[in-house]
Amino acid sequence: MGDEQRLGLSQDAAIVLALAETAIPFAASPDDEAERWVRVLRLHGQVGAALQALGVGEAPLETVAAPPSSYRGEDRRARRQVVGDVAQAAARFAHGRGAAMIGTLDVLFAVFQVYGGVFDRALYMRGTSQAELIERLAAEAELLA
Repeated sequence: MGDEQRLGLSQDAAIVLALAETAIPFAASPDDEAERWVRVLRLHGQVGAALQALGVGEAPLETVAAPPSSYRGEDRRARRQVVGDVAQAAARFAHGRGAAMIGTLDVLFAVFQVYGGVFDRALYMRGTSQAELIERLAAEAELLA
């Protein structure tokens, strides 16, 4: 992983990861973690612009009743580690595309990888999907090319 660790973070990616480090440890469930990722991603960078263009708002379209949390205090350390896992995966994505810095796009794809269907459900609850988001990001990239 040597080269991946040398990549810097864009300002937006750094903000997203810092906010996630403070928010994720207090999540009540994996679904709550994914919801928190949507909240921080929608406010920053290329991914935030795409989410906002898709109409992803501050709150989910509907709330879901959840059973009492089985997450306990000792799990907080593991939930903090998941942010590190996302950051490492984001570095691999950035390295793989030959980027000079890790961006919010890399963080997004890392979240897709780490959370899978849980993150897809969080997007669905906000009125969009992984496919729509990727399509929007691709369209924006074509405009910039």
